[in-house]
Amino acid sequence: MTRTGPAAAAARTADAFARLHGARPDGVWSAPGRVNLIGEHTDYNDGFALPMALPQATRVAARRRDDGLLRLYSAQSGEDRTTELRVTDLVPGAVPGWARYPAGTVWALAGAGHQVGGADLYVDSDVPAGAGLSSSAALECAVAVAYDDLYGLGLPGPELARTAQRAENAFAGVPCGVMDQMASVCCTEGAALHLDSRSLEHRQVPFGLDPHGLVLLVVDTRVRHDLADGAYAALRAGCERAAGLLGLPALRDLAPGELGAALDRLPAELAPLVRHVVTENARVTEAVRLLAAGDTPALGPLLTAGHASLREDYRVSCAETDLAVDTAVAAGALGARMTGGGFGGSVIALVPAARADGVRGAVTEAFRRAGHRAPAVLRAVPSAGAARIA
Repeated sequence: MTRTGPAAAAARTADAFARLHGARPDGVWSAPGRVNLIGEHTDYNDGFALPMALPQATRVAARRRDDGLLRLYSAQSGEDRTTELRVTDLVPGAVPGWARYPAGTVWALAGAGHQVGGADLYVDSDVPAGAGLSSSAALECAVAVAYDDLYGLGLPGPELARTAQRAENAFAGVPCGVMDQMASVCCTEGAALHLDSRSLEHRQVPFGLDPHGLVLLVVDTRVRHDLADGAYAALRAGCERAAGLLGLPALRDLAPGELGAALDRLPAELAPLVRHVVTENARVTEAVRLLAAGDTPALGPLLTAGHASLREDYRVSCAETDLAVDTAVAAGALGARMTGGGFGGSVIALVPAARADGVRGAVTEAFRRAGHRAPAVLRAVPSAGAARIA
Protein backbone atom coordinates (compact mmCIF):
# COMPACT_ATOMS: atom_id res chain seq x y z
CA MET A 1 0.00 0.00 0.00
CA THR A 2 1.30 3.47 -0.88
CA ARG A 3 2.23 5.59 2.13
CA THR A 4 0.45 8.93 2.30
CA GLY A 5 0.39 11.93 4.60
CA PRO A 6 3.08 14.15 6.15
CA ALA A 7 4.88 11.30 7.94
CA ALA A 8 5.12 9.30 4.74
CA ALA A 9 6.33 12.35 2.80
CA ALA A 10 8.97 12.96 5.47
CA ALA A 11 10.11 9.35 5.23
CA ARG A 12 10.39 9.54 1.45
CA THR A 13 12.40 12.76 1.68
CA ALA A 14 14.73 11.26 4.27
CA ASP A 15 15.18 8.14 2.14
CA ALA A 16 16.03 10.27 -0.91
CA PHE A 17 18.59 12.21 1.15
CA ALA A 18 20.18 8.95 2.26
CA ARG A 19 20.42 7.66 -1.30
CA LEU A 20 22.05 10.90 -2.41
CA HIS A 21 24.49 11.31 0.48
CA GLY A 22 24.99 7.77 1.76
CA ALA A 23 23.86 8.69 5.28
CA ARG A 24 20.65 9.59 7.07
CA PRO A 25 19.76 13.28 7.61
CA ASP A 26 19.66 14.86 11.05
CA GLY A 27 15.98 15.52 10.46
CA VAL A 28 13.27 16.61 8.04
CA TRP A 29 11.53 19.98 8.26
CA SER A 30 8.47 21.23 6.39
CA ALA A 31 6.93 24.61 5.57
CA PRO A 32 3.64 25.08 3.68
CA GLY A 33 2.53 27.20 0.79
CA ARG A 34 -0.35 29.55 1.40
CA VAL A 35 -3.39 31.17 -0.07
CA ASN A 36 -4.40 34.63 1.02
CA LEU A 37 -8.10 34.90 1.73
CA ILE A 38 -8.01 38.70 1.55
CA GLY A 39 -5.42 41.44 1.94
CA GLU A 40 -3.39 41.45 -1.29
CA HIS A 41 -0.48 43.84 -1.83
CA THR A 42 -1.07 45.28 1.64
CA ASP A 43 1.88 43.77 3.49
CA TYR A 44 4.58 45.97 1.97
CA ASN A 45 2.34 48.92 2.81
CA ASP A 46 2.43 47.93 6.52
CA GLY A 47 -1.18 46.78 6.21
CA PHE A 48 -3.32 43.80 7.14
CA ALA A 49 -3.80 40.38 5.59
CA LEU A 50 -5.67 37.14 6.23
CA PRO A 51 -3.74 34.19 4.78
CA MET A 52 -3.98 30.50 5.57
CA ALA A 53 -1.48 27.70 5.11
CA LEU A 54 -2.06 24.91 2.60
CA PRO A 55 -1.51 21.17 2.99
CA GLN A 56 0.98 21.44 0.11
CA ALA A 57 4.44 21.99 1.56
CA THR A 58 8.17 22.06 0.92
CA ARG A 59 10.23 19.52 2.84
CA VAL A 60 13.93 19.84 3.60
CA ALA A 61 15.98 16.88 4.79
CA ALA A 62 19.13 18.31 6.33
CA ARG A 63 22.39 17.32 7.94
CA ARG A 64 24.74 19.77 9.58
CA ARG A 65 28.26 20.14 8.21
CA ASP A 66 31.28 21.51 10.04
CA ASP A 67 33.34 22.48 6.98
CA GLY A 68 31.35 25.57 5.96
CA LEU A 69 29.94 23.98 2.79
CA LEU A 70 26.31 24.38 1.81
CA ARG A 71 25.24 21.60 -0.55
CA LEU A 72 21.81 21.94 -2.15
CA TYR A 73 19.74 19.48 -4.15
CA SER A 74 16.14 19.87 -5.33
CA ALA A 75 13.97 17.05 -6.59
CA GLN A 76 12.02 19.60 -8.66
CA SER A 77 14.86 21.64 -10.19
CA GLY A 78 15.38 19.43 -13.24
CA GLU A 79 19.08 19.42 -12.44
CA ASP A 80 20.67 16.07 -11.64
CA ARG A 81 23.44 17.65 -9.62
CA THR A 82 24.18 19.17 -6.23
CA THR A 83 24.89 22.88 -5.98
CA GLU A 84 27.88 23.39 -3.70
CA LEU A 85 28.54 26.78 -2.08
CA ARG A 86 30.66 28.08 0.76
CA VAL A 87 28.66 29.90 3.42
CA THR A 88 31.30 32.59 3.89
CA ASP A 89 31.23 33.35 0.15
CA LEU A 90 27.47 33.95 -0.12
CA VAL A 91 26.64 37.37 -1.56
CA PRO A 92 23.48 38.69 -3.25
CA GLY A 93 23.45 38.14 -6.99
CA ALA A 94 26.01 35.34 -6.96
CA VAL A 95 23.61 32.37 -6.82
CA PRO A 96 21.23 31.81 -9.75
CA GLY A 97 17.97 29.93 -10.06
CA TRP A 98 16.13 28.10 -7.30
CA ALA A 99 19.24 27.80 -5.11
CA ARG A 100 19.19 31.52 -4.34
CA TYR A 101 16.26 31.00 -1.95
CA PRO A 102 17.87 28.50 0.44
CA ALA A 103 21.29 30.11 0.04
CA GLY A 104 19.76 33.51 0.76
CA THR A 105 18.15 32.21 3.93
CA VAL A 106 21.49 30.97 5.25
CA TRP A 107 23.07 34.29 4.22
CA ALA A 108 20.36 36.22 6.05
CA LEU A 109 20.82 34.20 9.23
CA ALA A 110 24.56 34.77 9.15
CA GLY A 111 24.06 38.45 8.40
CA ALA A 112 21.84 38.79 11.46
CA GLY A 113 24.75 37.63 13.61
CA HIS A 114 23.75 34.02 14.12
CA GLN A 115 26.56 31.49 14.24
CA VAL A 116 25.58 29.22 11.36
CA GLY A 117 27.70 27.11 9.06
CA GLY A 118 27.22 24.51 6.38
CA ALA A 119 24.67 21.78 5.74
CA ASP A 120 23.56 19.21 3.23
CA LEU A 121 19.99 20.05 2.17
CA TYR A 122 17.68 17.87 0.08
CA VAL A 123 14.54 19.72 -1.04
CA ASP A 124 11.28 18.15 -2.15
CA SER A 125 8.04 20.04 -2.65
CA ASP A 126 4.45 19.72 -3.80
CA VAL A 127 3.79 23.49 -3.75
CA PRO A 128 3.32 24.44 -7.42
CA ALA A 129 6.04 26.90 -8.44
CA GLY A 130 4.90 30.19 -9.96
CA ALA A 131 1.25 29.58 -9.10
CA GLY A 132 0.91 32.40 -6.59
CA LEU A 133 0.94 29.95 -3.67
CA SER A 134 4.25 31.12 -2.19
CA SER A 135 6.53 28.29 -3.22
CA SER A 136 9.57 30.51 -2.64
CA ALA A 137 8.46 31.44 0.89
CA ALA A 138 7.82 27.78 1.68
CA LEU A 139 11.36 26.92 0.61
CA GLU A 140 12.90 29.78 2.57
CA CYS A 141 10.91 28.98 5.69
CA ALA A 142 11.64 25.26 5.55
CA VAL A 143 15.35 26.07 5.43
CA ALA A 144 14.97 28.64 8.21
CA VAL A 145 13.31 26.21 10.63
CA ALA A 146 15.81 23.49 9.70
CA TYR A 147 18.76 25.78 10.46
CA ASP A 148 17.05 26.99 13.63
CA ASP A 149 17.11 23.41 14.91
CA LEU A 150 20.43 22.32 13.42
CA TYR A 151 22.27 25.24 15.01
CA GLY A 152 20.17 25.61 18.16
CA LEU A 153 19.18 29.21 17.45
CA GLY A 154 15.83 29.18 19.25
CA LEU A 155 14.36 31.98 17.11
CA PRO A 156 10.66 32.87 17.41
CA GLY A 157 8.41 32.45 14.41
CA PRO A 158 8.19 36.13 13.42
CA GLU A 159 11.98 36.43 13.45
CA LEU A 160 12.30 33.37 11.22
CA ALA A 161 9.74 34.94 8.88
CA ARG A 162 11.63 38.24 8.76
CA THR A 163 14.84 36.33 8.01
CA ALA A 164 13.17 34.50 5.14
CA GLN A 165 11.74 37.77 3.82
CA ARG A 166 15.21 39.35 3.89
CA ALA A 167 16.50 36.41 1.87
CA GLU A 168 13.86 37.03 -0.79
CA ASN A 169 14.26 40.83 -0.78
CA ALA A 170 18.01 41.29 -0.56
CA PHE A 171 19.40 38.02 -1.90
CA ALA A 172 16.82 36.82 -4.45
CA GLY A 173 15.87 40.35 -5.52
CA VAL A 174 12.09 40.16 -4.99
CA PRO A 175 10.77 43.14 -2.95
CA CYS A 176 7.95 41.20 -1.32
CA GLY A 177 6.31 41.98 2.00
CA VAL A 178 6.35 39.60 4.94
CA MET A 179 2.90 38.06 4.65
CA ASP A 180 3.94 34.92 2.75
CA GLN A 181 6.68 34.04 5.20
CA MET A 182 4.53 34.79 8.27
CA ALA A 183 1.80 32.53 6.91
CA SER A 184 4.25 29.72 6.21
CA VAL A 185 5.77 29.88 9.68
CA CYS A 186 2.91 30.97 11.96
CA CYS A 187 -0.38 29.56 10.63
CA THR A 188 -2.20 26.87 12.58
CA GLU A 189 -4.54 24.11 11.49
CA GLY A 190 -8.16 25.15 11.05
CA ALA A 191 -7.49 28.88 11.12
CA ALA A 192 -6.54 31.89 9.05
CA LEU A 193 -3.84 34.27 10.26
CA HIS A 194 -4.90 37.86 10.94
CA LEU A 195 -1.62 39.66 10.38
CA ASP A 196 -0.52 43.20 11.11
CA SER A 197 2.45 43.53 8.75
CA ARG A 198 3.92 46.50 10.60
CA SER A 199 4.16 45.06 14.10
CA LEU A 200 3.98 41.36 13.09
CA GLU A 201 1.26 40.98 15.69
CA HIS A 202 -0.93 38.09 14.61
CA ARG A 203 -3.77 35.97 15.83
CA GLN A 204 -5.47 32.85 14.69
CA VAL A 205 -9.01 33.32 13.37
CA PRO A 206 -11.01 30.06 13.20
CA PHE A 207 -11.91 29.35 9.60
CA GLY A 208 -14.43 26.54 9.61
CA LEU A 209 -15.66 25.43 6.21
CA ASP A 210 -17.29 22.04 6.87
CA PRO A 211 -19.84 23.36 9.42
CA HIS A 212 -21.14 25.72 6.75
CA GLY A 213 -21.14 23.15 3.96
CA LEU A 214 -18.43 25.06 2.11
CA VAL A 215 -15.14 24.29 0.39
CA LEU A 216 -12.38 26.61 -0.73
CA LEU A 217 -11.14 25.74 -4.20
CA VAL A 218 -7.82 26.89 -5.61
CA VAL A 219 -7.68 27.21 -9.39
CA ASP A 220 -4.11 27.19 -10.67
CA THR A 221 -4.42 28.92 -14.03
CA ARG A 222 -0.96 27.62 -15.01
CA VAL A 223 0.00 31.12 -16.09
CA ARG A 224 3.43 31.37 -14.51
CA HIS A 225 4.78 34.63 -13.17
CA ASP A 226 8.16 35.81 -11.98
CA LEU A 227 7.92 38.57 -9.42
CA ALA A 228 11.59 39.42 -9.90
CA ASP A 229 10.90 40.80 -13.39
CA GLY A 230 10.29 44.38 -12.24
CA ALA A 231 6.50 44.75 -12.35
CA TYR A 232 6.08 43.93 -8.67
CA ALA A 233 8.89 46.31 -7.72
CA ALA A 234 7.23 49.08 -9.73
CA LEU A 235 3.97 48.65 -7.82
CA ARG A 236 5.74 48.80 -4.49
CA ALA A 237 7.68 51.88 -5.55
CA GLY A 238 4.44 53.56 -6.63
CA CYS A 239 2.86 52.92 -3.24
CA GLU A 240 5.90 54.25 -1.41
CA ARG A 241 5.92 57.35 -3.60
CA ALA A 242 2.22 57.94 -2.90
CA ALA A 243 2.74 57.58 0.85
CA GLY A 244 5.56 60.11 0.67
CA LEU A 245 3.45 62.59 -1.25
CA LEU A 246 0.72 62.25 1.38
CA GLY A 247 3.19 62.66 4.24
CA LEU A 248 2.49 59.19 5.62
CA PRO A 249 4.89 56.51 6.88
CA ALA A 250 2.95 53.99 4.76
CA LEU A 251 -0.42 53.70 3.03
CA ARG A 252 -1.67 51.69 6.00
CA ASP A 253 -1.88 55.02 7.83
CA LEU A 254 -4.52 56.43 5.47
CA ALA A 255 -7.99 55.92 6.97
CA PRO A 256 -10.91 55.03 4.67
CA GLY A 257 -12.64 58.27 5.54
CA GLU A 258 -9.62 60.24 4.32
CA LEU A 259 -9.35 58.39 1.02
CA GLY A 260 -11.35 60.76 -1.18
CA ALA A 261 -9.42 63.85 -0.20
CA ALA A 262 -6.12 62.00 -0.50
CA LEU A 263 -6.87 60.81 -4.03
CA ASP A 264 -7.45 64.40 -5.13
CA ARG A 265 -3.88 65.22 -4.10
CA LEU A 266 -2.20 62.43 -6.04
CA PRO A 267 -1.04 62.02 -9.64
CA ALA A 268 -3.53 60.05 -11.72
CA GLU A 269 -1.24 57.03 -12.03
CA LEU A 270 -0.89 56.65 -8.24
CA ALA A 271 -4.50 57.16 -7.15
CA PRO A 272 -5.72 53.66 -8.13
CA LEU A 273 -2.90 51.99 -6.19
CA VAL A 274 -3.83 53.93 -3.07
CA ARG A 275 -7.52 53.21 -3.50
CA HIS A 276 -6.83 49.47 -3.68
CA VAL A 277 -4.61 49.37 -0.60
CA VAL A 278 -6.99 51.37 1.59
CA THR A 279 -10.11 49.47 0.54
CA GLU A 280 -8.32 46.12 0.76
CA ASN A 281 -7.26 46.81 4.34
CA ALA A 282 -10.90 47.55 5.10
CA ARG A 283 -11.91 44.25 3.50
CA VAL A 284 -9.53 42.38 5.80
CA THR A 285 -11.09 44.02 8.84
CA GLU A 286 -14.56 43.13 7.62
CA ALA A 287 -13.53 39.54 6.84
CA VAL A 288 -12.21 39.05 10.36
CA ARG A 289 -15.45 40.46 11.78
CA LEU A 290 -17.52 38.06 9.68
CA LEU A 291 -15.48 35.03 10.70
CA ALA A 292 -15.69 36.02 14.36
CA ALA A 293 -19.46 36.22 13.97
CA GLY A 294 -19.55 32.77 12.38
CA ASP A 295 -20.77 34.15 9.05
CA THR A 296 -18.27 32.45 6.76
CA PRO A 297 -20.58 32.47 3.70
CA ALA A 298 -20.61 36.29 3.76
CA LEU A 299 -16.92 36.26 2.82
CA GLY A 300 -17.94 35.52 -0.77
CA PRO A 301 -18.82 39.07 -1.89
CA LEU A 302 -15.67 40.40 -0.18
CA LEU A 303 -13.54 38.05 -2.27
CA THR A 304 -15.18 39.17 -5.49
CA ALA A 305 -14.88 42.84 -4.54
CA GLY A 306 -11.20 42.29 -3.80
CA HIS A 307 -10.68 40.79 -7.23
CA ALA A 308 -12.39 43.74 -8.91
CA SER A 309 -10.02 46.07 -7.08
CA LEU A 310 -6.97 44.03 -8.10
CA ARG A 311 -8.18 43.96 -11.70
CA GLU A 312 -9.28 47.57 -12.12
CA ASP A 313 -7.15 49.56 -9.67
CA TYR A 314 -4.01 47.52 -9.13
CA ARG A 315 -4.08 45.96 -12.60
CA VAL A 316 -2.34 42.72 -11.66
CA SER A 317 -4.95 40.31 -13.01
CA CYS A 318 -4.91 38.70 -16.45
CA ALA A 319 -7.38 37.10 -18.87
CA GLU A 320 -7.08 33.66 -17.29
CA THR A 321 -7.59 34.77 -13.69
CA ASP A 322 -10.52 36.99 -14.71
CA LEU A 323 -12.10 34.09 -16.59
CA ALA A 324 -11.67 31.77 -13.61
CA VAL A 325 -13.29 34.28 -11.24
CA ASP A 326 -16.21 35.13 -13.51
CA THR A 327 -16.92 31.50 -14.40
CA ALA A 328 -16.71 30.27 -10.80
CA VAL A 329 -19.19 32.90 -9.60
CA ALA A 330 -21.54 32.23 -12.49
CA ALA A 331 -21.42 28.49 -11.70
CA GLY A 332 -22.40 28.97 -8.07
CA ALA A 333 -19.36 30.12 -6.08
CA LEU A 334 -20.22 32.59 -3.33
CA GLY A 335 -17.20 34.64 -4.34
CA ALA A 336 -13.80 34.34 -5.98
CA ARG A 337 -10.62 36.30 -6.50
CA MET A 338 -7.02 35.98 -7.62
CA THR A 339 -4.58 35.25 -4.82
CA GLY A 340 -0.88 36.09 -4.70
CA GLY A 341 1.14 38.78 -6.40
CA GLY A 342 -0.72 38.55 -9.68
CA PHE A 343 0.28 38.52 -13.36
CA GLY A 344 -1.02 34.94 -13.47
CA GLY A 345 -1.03 32.38 -10.71
CA SER A 346 -4.10 31.14 -8.88
CA VAL A 347 -7.69 32.01 -8.02
CA ILE A 348 -9.56 31.03 -4.87
CA ALA A 349 -13.29 30.37 -4.87
CA LEU A 350 -15.57 29.94 -1.84
CA VAL A 351 -18.07 27.33 -2.96
CA PRO A 352 -20.98 25.38 -1.44
CA ALA A 353 -19.69 21.81 -1.22
CA ALA A 354 -22.62 20.53 -3.30
CA ARG A 355 -21.57 22.79 -6.18
CA ALA A 356 -17.84 22.16 -6.05
CA ASP A 357 -17.76 19.64 -8.90
CA GLY A 358 -19.92 21.91 -11.03
CA VAL A 359 -17.66 24.90 -10.45
CA ARG A 360 -14.57 22.84 -11.20
CA GLY A 361 -16.09 21.54 -14.41
CA ALA A 362 -17.36 24.95 -15.53
CA VAL A 363 -13.95 26.59 -15.08
CA THR A 364 -12.19 23.75 -16.89
CA GLU A 365 -14.64 23.96 -19.79
CA ALA A 366 -14.36 27.76 -19.98
CA PHE A 367 -10.59 27.46 -20.25
CA ARG A 368 -10.92 24.86 -22.99
CA ARG A 369 -13.26 27.05 -25.00
CA ALA A 370 -10.94 30.05 -24.61
CA GLY A 371 -7.96 28.05 -25.83
CA HIS A 372 -6.13 28.25 -22.48
CA ARG A 373 -4.20 25.43 -20.88
CA ALA A 374 -6.36 23.27 -18.61
CA PRO A 375 -6.26 24.60 -15.06
CA ALA A 376 -5.41 22.51 -12.03
CA VAL A 377 -8.05 22.67 -9.29
CA LEU A 378 -7.35 21.63 -5.72
CA ARG A 379 -9.17 21.93 -2.42
CA ALA A 380 -7.59 24.21 0.17
CA VAL A 381 -7.74 23.16 3.82
CA PRO A 382 -6.45 25.50 6.57
CA SER A 383 -3.26 23.77 7.67
CA ALA A 384 -0.37 24.08 10.10
CA GLY A 385 2.76 26.14 9.62
CA ALA A 386 6.42 25.18 9.51
CA ALA A 387 7.72 22.45 11.80
CA ARG A 388 10.10 19.54 12.15
CA ILE A 389 8.29 16.46 10.85
CA ALA A 390 10.94 13.74 11.28
